[in-house]
Amino acid sequence: MTTQTPGPVLPPAYEPANVEERIYRMWEEAGYFKPRIDPNLEPYCIIMPPPNVTGELHLGHGLEDAITDALVRWHRMQGEPTLWLPGEDHAGIATQNVIEKELAKEGLTRHDLGRERFIERTWEWVRKYRSRIADQHRKLGASADWSRDVFTLDPQIVKAVRTTFVNLYRDGLIYRGLRMINWCPRCETALSDLEVDYLEVASKLYYIRYPVVGEGGMPLPDYVVVATTRPETMVGDTGVAVNPADERYEEKIGRMLLLPIIGREIPVVADEHVKMEFGTGAVKVTPGHDPNDWEIGQRHDLPVVVAIDLKGRMNEEAGPYAGMTVEEARAAILRDLEDEGFLDHVEEYTHSVGHCSRCKTVVQPLPSEQWFVAVTREYEPGHSLAGDAIAAVKDGRIRMVPQRFEKVYLNWMENIRDWCISRQLWWGHQIPVWYCENGHTICQVEDPDACPECGGSLRQDEDVLDTWFSSALAPHADLGWPDDTEDLRYFYPTTDMQMGYDIMFFWCARMIMFGLYNMRHRGPEEAVPFRTVLFHGLIRDQHGEKMTKSRGNVVDPLVAAKTYGADAFRFAIVTGATLGQDQRYSDERMAAARNFANKLWNSARFVLMRVGDRKLKRPHPLDRDLYALEDRWILSRLERLEREADSLLRAYQLGECARQIEEFLWGEFCDWYIEMVKPRLQAGDERPLKVLVHVLDHGLRLLHPFMPFVTEELWQALRGHIDDEMAPQLIVAWYPKSGGNWGDDAAEAAMAHVIEVNRTIRNIRAEKRLEAGARPQVVVRAESYAAALRETAAATNFTSRVELTVLGPEAPLPEGEWGFGRVADTEVAVALPQVDVAAERARLEKELAEAEAHLERLERQLGNAAFRAKAPAHVVQGMEQTAAETRERVEGLRERLAALGGRAG
Repeated sequence: MTTQTPGPVLPPAYEPANVEERIYRMWEEAGYFKPRIDPNLEPYCIIMPPPNVTGELHLGHGLEDAITDALVRWHRMQGEPTLWLPGEDHAGIATQNVIEKELAKEGLTRHDLGRERFIERTWEWVRKYRSRIADQHRKLGASADWSRDVFTLDPQIVKAVRTTFVNLYRDGLIYRGLRMINWCPRCETALSDLEVDYLEVASKLYYIRYPVVGEGGMPLPDYVVVATTRPETMVGDTGVAVNPADERYEEKIGRMLLLPIIGREIPVVADEHVKMEFGTGAVKVTPGHDPNDWEIGQRHDLPVVVAIDLKGRMNEEAGPYAGMTVEEARAAILRDLEDEGFLDHVEEYTHSVGHCSRCKTVVQPLPSEQWFVAVTREYEPGHSLAGDAIAAVKDGRIRMVPQRFEKVYLNWMENIRDWCISRQLWWGHQIPVWYCENGHTICQVEDPDACPECGGSLRQDEDVLDTWFSSALAPHADLGWPDDTEDLRYFYPTTDMQMGYDIMFFWCARMIMFGLYNMRHRGPEEAVPFRTVLFHGLIRDQHGEKMTKSRGNVVDPLVAAKTYGADAFRFAIVTGATLGQDQRYSDERMAAARNFANKLWNSARFVLMRVGDRKLKRPHPLDRDLYALEDRWILSRLERLEREADSLLRAYQLGECARQIEEFLWGEFCDWYIEMVKPRLQAGDERPLKVLVHVLDHGLRLLHPFMPFVTEELWQALRGHIDDEMAPQLIVAWYPKSGGNWGDDAAEAAMAHVIEVNRTIRNIRAEKRLEAGARPQVVVRAESYAAALRETAAATNFTSRVELTVLGPEAPLPEGEWGFGRVADTEVAVALPQVDVAAERARLEKELAEAEAHLERLERQLGNAAFRAKAPAHVVQGMEQTAAETRERVEGLRERLAALGGRAG
């Protein structure tokens, strides 16, 4: 047996600032975050969603840390080789924007520097700030293996990205083509569909007359009225479309219309895509500036006119409006339409407008030559990226928690479109494609010196890859792929993946597609990137609004952790909502979690002071009969909690698990057990000490994944007092599981009854306004639990400040005034001091009159059929519950008045 020495004496109060940094440094220096690879053990591995290297962690990162670290610590305490692999994302658009803003302060642009110097400048910034992200994770207690930290522009990841691109290219899954894409004029790059936020915008619907060619004369000849929200794009119209079933335009189909102002002749085409109920049923077709119009134009072979350039200004195709901004052109075109009689009328209109998810600029749909991943094209018979990713979830190889997200995922995947992966940026993974001066195209992993076909000079494609392309490789690339590394062989597939549901399509779906593709040589079961993916909700402000800098409602997790302690921050957000559900940030919940840590600290301090310098053996279930009822109760409740915690953690119900641990430690252990054994401790009984130490030890182990700092500090003080084999630190101690054979349903039922009797005594004391220092006589007339009440009488006397007598159910009460209560078949009577009967009667009559009036109002409202028909069900149910409680109060007041000789009804 290892010799233990008693732990240090605890200071009077828990100060997180004096504990957290020291404890974390102790863990990290001891190497506990680094897993030991053991072929005989099943590992646990999870990849950290890499935060952008651009700045501070936000609340979402804090929630991810709290959830993931709880899982990681739980698995580590079960003896599993556990790897939490951290990393940071180069964040193409975001990082480039940050550096360009820095340059702007110096009066420079990236073009002043040139590509090479700009990238060097960005690397300088990254090297300076990247470590800040890891330090922030450390402050939240994230027990990740920082020796394996990965950056998405590390050489190994560059190799993985290029290998993936080349393989996809050779399999015909990556192509370059002219397609309608989303263009951000502010970021000056293409965006994927997922990088566009559609916001409802109050706008106008403009009705414009397009004259029919060949219908001359005055007044204005025959015309077709089209409705549009974007009149500035009409300069790029190459047709007008109507539904072939629309009888209003049957004779117009095939005719030519004159494009107002510009004077170009454009045809009327019939297309089933047109909704007859929108506007007039006739829509302008602008293939160069609308994805739906692009499709119509492709079907009807309409020319493409692009009138808005990459900076969001009108180009030469816009005729007289060239050089104007979109907003300026709109105003000028509307003015000219009205002056020339083409503007029919205008209506108020609200519609959805695409905005860049990064900078919130209105996105311009433009046709552009870009690189795409063909997600639905087969690369082998029966296999496509999307099809394989759908099958992996449908057949259960990948499980989603909560399960309802499987439907959301499958719906999106079954309607997925090709992914635009090229970005017109300088910072990121430059596309590994080179163009030869003699017309050859080379795609390979390593940079070529010259064209392998003709020896000619080469120019590399200037675009970089979408940031999510490299992120999608995380589960296998972060473990060393495409090399055959020990980590990849041992830890892949990873066990869990955890993220906000808002990046399901950005990241989760793409990781599944790329993992199944790149690792398919392992077979379908072992190719999946992870076995389970967990989706957490968003943290909103106290009013339920999304947190944004523009609203000024952002909460910094590091500030919250410093204010309340990292443990309190973690505990509050883990218990704030179940997986997949949004939650509201609450300082009150943070303060409550801090109070829980303080409560635990004070209780542990009490236990350690009582233990002194002793080393105690654990209580043994074979000695069950030697222990008092409250001892057997708390040990049974502990065993039940251990069984429930194990079940909840396996089901990923972390919040519920943490709540149950808190209820046990704060309520049953601290508030009831510790208080009830104090008389026995004062009498010199050492049996409670063994129980106190054992339960505190197991309680700290159970709580450690959720509140690691305070539990480690307390456990270090406690471990030397336990005569048992103990780990050097709690982070690697075993996690409790049921099986200690302390289960005792009879003791639990008896103590539940005793506790309810104590609560009833306290309620009567409060209701009768007995002085806090008074120790009234209490008589309980009991049948079923009389023995339990007698055994715990000394504890009841101490905790509830009374003098208890336990009688049989038929025994008479002594003379005097009594306050009554009942718990099951036990009657509780609390002796009352002599009172002024007349004054007490007057007080009770006033309370009764108020209660009766309240009940009458409730019953009148509940009896109103119109109210019941209109009010929400939960409101009606709440009022019915209130009415029932008020009715019960009325009856109680009448009984007490009758006992005083007043009115009974």
